[in-house]
Amino acid sequence: MTQETLTPLEHIVKVLTLGTPSEYRSHTYINGESMYFPTGRVYGGQVIAQSLMAAAKTVSPSRLPHSVHGYFVAPGDIRQDLLFDVEKLRDGRSFSARRVNVTQAEGSILTAIASFQESGQSGVEFADPMPEDVPDPETLTSAKQLMEPFSDKSPFARFYAQQSPFDIRHVTPTVMLKPDKASAEADSGRQMVWMRSDGKVDVPQTMHRALLALGCDQVMMEPVLRRAGLSIATPGISYASIDHSMWWYRDVDINEWHLYVQDTPTAAHGRGLCEAKVYSQDGELVAVIAQEAMLRVPQA
Repeated sequence: MTQETLTPLEHIVKVLTLGTPSEYRSHTYINGESMYFPTGRVYGGQVIAQSLMAAAKTVSPSRLPHSVHGYFVAPGDIRQDLLFDVEKLRDGRSFSARRVNVTQAEGSILTAIASFQESGQSGVEFADPMPEDVPDPETLTSAKQLMEPFSDKSPFARFYAQQSPFDIRHVTPTVMLKPDKASAEADSGRQMVWMRSDGKVDVPQTMHRALLALGCDQVMMEPVLRRAGLSIATPGISYASIDHSMWWYRDVDINEWHLYVQDTPTAAHGRGLCEAKVYSQDGELVAVIAQEAMLRVPQA
């Protein structure tokens, strides 16, 4: 099957699969490609997910990723391939730690540390419950439908309408098209979003977790926009992820709906902090995410 006939979901699985590893001393080197993104820069969710997959190639298959922490060092060019340098930090009885440095011709674009845990370990267990009375995702309008009328006018709209590998459905009013004035007036960034893959994949659990890491980046910064009374379409707006941290506590099935319960506690100095709890449709808390982003708006 050629790239031209791949669906967006099939293409992103190919992007996350990466190349054949080669080893030198305590380092493993793996090549990767980029997906298209309208900015022309490497999409942050993509390179975080790829870093996770690169690290996973160096640990036992019985160990699943439980956390990743990444710093975006510089913008990446989607026209260039990526080199993933995975350094083995430690293999203990329960955990394995890896450092991943991602480079292009101009140098580093991301550095991350990923940790993996042996499957099946027991211990204390509890979780915050999923909010009640959340509308069923099938009753909500997909971002693909919302953005399609604007796809001829905006590359971002065209991407979300035709090229995103995810089906995104906002419970709270979307800030893709215009600000949420009610949230801004209430000084609230709280939002809820349903998301699942746009299609079906049969892949290992590590790939499901990597796809969740990729997908979440499409909505992670929205709480800051919502609370600030801005939208993705605000004229002259500039934003970029600074860092990204994610923890997985239960298995993920990216084919099924997940509810992102999001908020932002603070923003200052051109930076905003975003948080998310991710629930499966049956109410299990599967992952927790935190991301800081740079946000700039032209002053009137």
